[in-house]
Amino acid sequence: METPTSARRLDRLPKAHLHLHFTGSMRHSTLVELAEEHGVHLPQALVDEWPPRLRATDERGWFRFQRLYDIARSVLRRPEDVYRLLREAAEDERAAGSGWLEIQVDPSGYAALFDGLTATLELILDAARAAERDTGVPIGLMVAANRTRHPMDARALARLARQYAGRGVVSFGLNNDERRGRAREFEAAFRIARRAGLLSAPHGGELLGPRSVRECLDDLSADRVGHGVRAVEDPHLVERIATQGVTLEICPTSNVGLGVFERVEHLPLRRLFDSGVQIALGTDDPLLFGPRLVEQYRIAREVFGFGDRELAELARMSVRGSGAPDAVRKDLLAGIDAWLATAPEGDPA
Repeated sequence: METPTSARRLDRLPKAHLHLHFTGSMRHSTLVELAEEHGVHLPQALVDEWPPRLRATDERGWFRFQRLYDIARSVLRRPEDVYRLLREAAEDERAAGSGWLEIQVDPSGYAALFDGLTATLELILDAARAAERDTGVPIGLMVAANRTRHPMDARALARLARQYAGRGVVSFGLNNDERRGRAREFEAAFRIARRAGLLSAPHGGELLGPRSVRECLDDLSADRVGHGVRAVEDPHLVERIATQGVTLEICPTSNVGLGVFERVEHLPLRRLFDSGVQIALGTDDPLLFGPRLVEQYRIAREVFGFGDRELAELARMSVRGSGAPDAVRKDLLAGIDAWLATAPEGDPA
């Protein structure tokens, strides 16, 4: 463990953001503005009581979380709303020092509005390219299936993702409540995606324990696992994850917000890091949890005692686990080395 005596600015540390959901990336101010513009009534939890108090470790809590998420999704009604969301997400990433954003979306959630799955994905890809031009932040897309829907829907999404592999889509995911829909049910979809060269990045080990993570590895050949924090309950599994070089996308404020851990200091970030596990810090859904990416690195520094060399290694891990092109990876890794070579100047609160 490094003694955190220095304090270089975390917003100037180059990094990759690998766990950010499309709707959940929206700024709160944009949610409120679009809701008023489109006549969508927002509950108090999304207005005056924002960020909402959440807990998803029981079915009722998860249902409330999903309801708030669905209401937020409903304000995205026009192509210009999609362009705005991605431009603002990229602006926020640039402010956080991100040099690669891998944002995940299930096109099914918007297909009825935007003329079907293919047209929806093309709209999002075009909006991502526009955001990249405007901000300079490269963006890759993860097409993510919903594990609460039929596995055939996941196969359709995998075939769609395959068509756009190398044209903006870099990974394939599986999200929503892992208590519903075992990983093995989606093996065929992930096989399609892997054969197209897409990274495998399903959610696991958040609301369920080590078995959920193990199934992601065994059945879906996961390169990354969304969350994966409860793997720590099985030391042999942690050793396997470290040995195989699988990246865990750990989202501290999300894990506390949903009740996976009662307090942020209970998160096994230090234990996993010291065990050699590859970690990519993420935000999950800042629209519902509040803090964005720099705050996740600040938690590593202030709660878990990560010094600047360890924070730089966390940033390297995020880059190595990404679907970024080689040139982007090279630039980011060089930037991380340059960050470490600068003198500490104090991190602004």
